[in-house]
Amino acid sequence: MKPRLSVFKGREAKLNEAIFQVLTTEGTLSIYEICKKVRAYRLFRTTKYSVINRRVRDLTAKGYIETAKARRTQAGFQAKLYQLTLRAYLAITLRKTDLDRFIEEASENNVINALASLVHSKDEG
Repeated sequence: MKPRLSVFKGREAKLNEAIFQVLTTEGTLSIYEICKKVRAYRLFRTTKYSVINRRVRDLTAKGYIETAKARRTQAGFQAKLYQLTLRAYLAITLRKTDLDRFIEEASENNVINALASLVHSKDEG
């Protein structure tokens, strides 16, 4: 069994994955646009705007999503545009990577870099 990252665990895992998928394919979007794209998926058709809004704000607080800029809407308000951070791209990549295969097939330099990065982050935390 593959270890799972906390962002892909629990009751909000599928919604997090859908938000990541939308931002990966579409680029920077407002929460309203994220909501429209996520609700296009059959599983999330009845998901309320407030739930998606809360999830985006939580992912922003955890460092997976960041505000890129602001854009004026047709109604005249300023809407924040959100994009994925490098942390989110790493989480997506690690989710797709089979760690056993990585250890077996990675070059010596890649193993050294990964180990150094993990040891360095452990020392900081």
